[in-house]
Amino acid sequence: MSEPVAARMSPTGALQVILAPLRGFTDAVYRTVHARHFAGVDLAVAPFVVAAGRRATLKALADLRPEVNPLMPVIPQVLGNDGDGFLDLAERLAGLGYRSVNWNLGCPFPMVARKGRGSGLLPYPGRIAAFLDQVSPRLPVALSIKTRLGYENSEELSALVPILNRHHLEALVIHPRTGIQLYDGGVDLERFAACREVCHHPVVYNGDIATSADFRRVSERFPMVTQWMVGRGVLIDPLLPARIKQMPLPDDPAGALRSFYEDLTEAYARRLSGPGHLLDRMKGFWRYASLGFEDAETVWLRVRRAKDMTGYRRLAAAIFADCPLRRPETGLTSQAL
Repeated sequence: MSEPVAARMSPTGALQVILAPLRGFTDAVYRTVHARHFAGVDLAVAPFVVAAGRRATLKALADLRPEVNPLMPVIPQVLGNDGDGFLDLAERLAGLGYRSVNWNLGCPFPMVARKGRGSGLLPYPGRIAAFLDQVSPRLPVALSIKTRLGYENSEELSALVPILNRHHLEALVIHPRTGIQLYDGGVDLERFAACREVCHHPVVYNGDIATSADFRRVSERFPMVTQWMVGRGVLIDPLLPARIKQMPLPDDPAGALRSFYEDLTEAYARRLSGPGHLLDRMKGFWRYASLGFEDAETVWLRVRRAKDMTGYRRLAAAIFADCPLRRPETGLTSQAL
């Protein structure tokens, strides 16, 4: 049986760019097409699979099959608060060839948080301690955690760090917002700094990096951080990882992006059921991609009005031919993100 491209969230000392887990976007199709067209991503954390008892189905694991992840190194992410279910799923992932898993303590969406999962578990350090005490000694793979500063307030992670320090973690990924913020308001760099200082594990920064200027601003403040997770910024500008690493860029960025989105469209056409589903998926990507153009609102309105895939393909080609790209250093507010 083939194995996925091996990935561990282990720092190397060199700058690493990690693709964030964004449900509905950074699945195996996107990861593979992005790796085929652009450089700069060192590994991806896949969108979460739910560990609920023993109900993780083959369908839920389909996006993690080795044969659909041939190019970009991947770490599966698991969402859940049940130790037995987590261990069962970790065993199945190890059987697929994975060497590391990421525990989701950061998902902010109310339907998740209300069930005591994702960031909704952060106000309960005792439950997290009991979970890790059960899971850590029995895990067949390495463990990292993706989290927020808290669910209701930014003090919750500070109280939790001593518990995390008792366990071996590959890394702690911190998005410096609370869960109830969702993606509103600014990131709290002061609280990120405070948590990083007391954490015994390598810390990965995640949050509001949409341009290389954003990266420079935060990386200059935290020069000791070498691993950076980017998500929505890559959906806006697929060249962002290469820009962050100061790698060579295409001579014709618009042409490269057009080729990328054409390839992405055809790849999803092979995966999804019917043109309506495909059109909805591509419009979802363009809600972000439109922000990469100078007149983002007009670009988005044009794509949103597409009625079928024929019209969509015609519009996308015209946009890349006629609409100037936003200057790479032009900032975006968190509300735009």
